Amino acid sequence: MENEIFQETNVAKAYMKLSVPLVCSMVVTLIYNLADTFFVAQTNDTNIVAGVSLGMPVFTLLMAMGNIFGQGGSSLVSRLLGQQEEEGVRCVSSFCFYITILVGIVIGAFMLLFRLPLLAMIGASPETFSHASDYFVYLAIGAPIIMLSFIHSNLLRSEGMSKESMAGTILGAVVNIILDPIFISVWGWGAGGAAIATVIGYLTSDLFFAVVVLRKSRVLSVAIGKSKVSHGVVFQILKIGVPAAIVNLMQSASVVLMNQFLLPYGNQKIAAMGIVLKISMIALLLLTGFAFGGQPLFGYYYGAGDKARLSALFRFCVRFIGLVAILLTAGIYAAAPLLMRCFMDSEGIVADGTVMLRWQVLTMLFVGLILLMTILFQAMGKATGAFILSISRQGVLFLLVLMVAYHLAGYDGVVVSQAISDCLTAIIAFGLFQTQLRKEFRA
Repeated sequence: MENEIFQETNVAKAYMKLSVPLVCSMVVTLIYNLADTFFVAQTNDTNIVAGVSLGMPVFTLLMAMGNIFGQGGSSLVSRLLGQQEEEGVRCVSSFCFYITILVGIVIGAFMLLFRLPLLAMIGASPETFSHASDYFVYLAIGAPIIMLSFIHSNLLRSEGMSKESMAGTILGAVVNIILDPIFISVWGWGAGGAAIATVIGYLTSDLFFAVVVLRKSRVLSVAIGKSKVSHGVVFQILKIGVPAAIVNLMQSASVVLMNQFLLPYGNQKIAAMGIVLKISMIALLLLTGFAFGGQPLFGYYYGAGDKARLSALFRFCVRFIGLVAILLTAGIYAAAPLLMRCFMDSEGIVADGTVMLRWQVLTMLFVGLILLMTILFQAMGKATGAFILSISRQGVLFLLVLMVAYHLAGYDGVVVSQAISDCLTAIIAFGLFQTQLRKEFRA
């Protein structure tokens, strides 16, 4: 399977074969996220909506921890396949599988043990505490299950099985969507029901991926005897996986920070921002899907030393992702009021959310290019560049922009801070490419 795709002479065709299934799975994930917010919003309880919104960073944390070994492992696997090191692929994939389960158990136990201070940290108020706590507890219990889903969804794509990766993701999301209205509204479990449906959906994906690896994969393994790897291999995984995880952790931290800065303005602002972040995922997930779609190819071409196809793929991705970003921005910007009203028919939330949403998507062209650069650094094993970009857009740079903008413009400063951070991070990404990657494309 991987030879058919990775040896394809038309790099655009090979890219589409890998990226389109991933984008389809992203679309289904997007539909799930929107449906999840929709069903919660149908309770017409602002506190429940805010409580679930406060729980979003917790889910992002679990995704980040899973991606340490999912993206770190897939980056190494792509390069090993380019070097024809199949036994190394078996060991890396097995190690990533079992270490993720272990780390997930530890993180889940930590979350339950320190539940109260962690809930206070993410901004739970007396009105939203019970709802945020219900969501938090069930995510903690399902932590190993959620984290594990990000292992094989990444590793299967590295072997060229993007369709199978898509199928597992879609299956889990569909199960999640079916269970959401039952658990949230019919059975009246509220925020806790949303979290339980999420965990069951990811468990379904895990089981599907395990079957695919055992029955279809030629090089991936879940044999515990293959899970022992050298310290050097662990370092290779972590040096790419950690920056990848930092991207997700910074997303979590940015949501927490924005909620803290919005807290003085009331739960309505937090609820509006929660809906806005869900809608803006329309653009973000699609761009992420197209950027990640090229990662196995970038890694394979780099590992094989094929600079001609590496350069051709990069040029195509810049043009294609840039066009997609512009179209997404225009569509969401124009439809912002309608999109907000689809979730909550409250004049105050629609008015606030419209302004927030337009600022969130205004700089998606820069976001698309930042994602592409980040994936390129990860695929080529360039840890420094990946790390700098990981802590910029929604990390250290965002924090600095948020603090300055808040002190200069108050609430309006909070709303525009992400757009400013996107522009500055794009400048950094261009500089890093010129200094660290340009030479890799010269024959």
